[in-house]
Amino acid sequence: MADFIPVIVGTDLNTYYMGASFHEAYGVKPYLLGQMKLGYTKYSDIFAKTKLVEHLSTDSDVFVNALIDYAHELDYQKQPLVLVGTNDEYVRLIIENQDVLKKYYHFRVLSEEKREMIQDKANFYELAEKHGLDIPDTQIYQMGDPIDFEVSHFPVILKPNNSVEYNAHPFPGKAKVYRLNSMEEIKATIKNIASGGYSGKLLIQEYIEGDDSYNWDAVVYMNGDSEAQFVALGQVALQEHQATAIGNYTAIISRYNRPIMEKLKKFLEEIHYVGFANFDMKYDARTDTLKVFEINVRQGRSSYYVTQTGHNLAKYLVDDVVYHKSHDCTFINAENLLTVVPIYILDKYITDPAIHDEAMTLIKNKKWGNPLFYKQDFNLMRRPYLFVRQMRYREKYKNAKW
Repeated sequence: MADFIPVIVGTDLNTYYMGASFHEAYGVKPYLLGQMKLGYTKYSDIFAKTKLVEHLSTDSDVFVNALIDYAHELDYQKQPLVLVGTNDEYVRLIIENQDVLKKYYHFRVLSEEKREMIQDKANFYELAEKHGLDIPDTQIYQMGDPIDFEVSHFPVILKPNNSVEYNAHPFPGKAKVYRLNSMEEIKATIKNIASGGYSGKLLIQEYIEGDDSYNWDAVVYMNGDSEAQFVALGQVALQEHQATAIGNYTAIISRYNRPIMEKLKKFLEEIHYVGFANFDMKYDARTDTLKVFEINVRQGRSSYYVTQTGHNLAKYLVDDVVYHKSHDCTFINAENLLTVVPIYILDKYITDPAIHDEAMTLIKNKKWGNPLFYKQDFNLMRRPYLFVRQMRYREKYKNAKW
């Protein structure tokens, strides 16, 4: 029996992965605090309770009061409550209110100043370059300014500098990132974004050629003393192809590249980072480098591939914030495939022949898994829900264009 209680804020895919990590490592059922029911966690038996609160992600007072109420309900003085955020908004709210929340919960997050420095991509690129990371060529445009910059090569990628602010503004034709082929398309896209109310900065970046497998992912956990506990690296085999979901990975193969891992570790140590860090990168064949696009200041929605290698995400967090136990850094070296899509989707849509063959071999050798099919989750409605969800991928990939 665990001598702590996990409290996870969220009800989404990332929530399920972290819940499965806690359940697998400790046999404990986390408590959830969320805003709406989602099938990932609704049809599940690995959670003790889900408490839904309106405006949880948009109102700081509501967020804090809900967590304090939950802490009293779970008797925080009797045993430690381990708090985990699962998306940018919830993690931001934890960070902004950490002085109050640390009276009730055990967690590891950055300071508000450091989060803003890293989440502001313009500032992050300056910091990353200063510390030796490779970054894409980038121009910064402030919404409302004249569009008087020049682009020498197309296509380019256009995306918001502040994704949290951008996500708060719905509008027709909205995409997570935009791939554009002319100045006319850039101007039209900026005009459309302005109509939705986003007033921050935009990034116009070089487009790095390459299919899904040119994208790479890294996950690192830094303890309270800014000491790396593990570094994991993964190569994307497949990502979502819908415009609103580009960058959401659906299949990742674990990789080992010690020089890259050491470089990421050194960067985080030098900036005195704490907690989970999730790097998004892309391989640039022209320079033979992995270029860093951003860091998520949390575990990512695909980070469960780390747990699948035998290095449980929840265990590193608990060892740090509950048991105050430090580890020598592990540079994870394992053969493993994580996928959340059916095998026939991998077979059809992985375009790189070598990656395709490797994925099929890993599946044949049983070195793979879909974490949504967690074997210890016995909810009777889960299999029908997952079956329908898996079937929908056929149409999603068939109709998506990126």
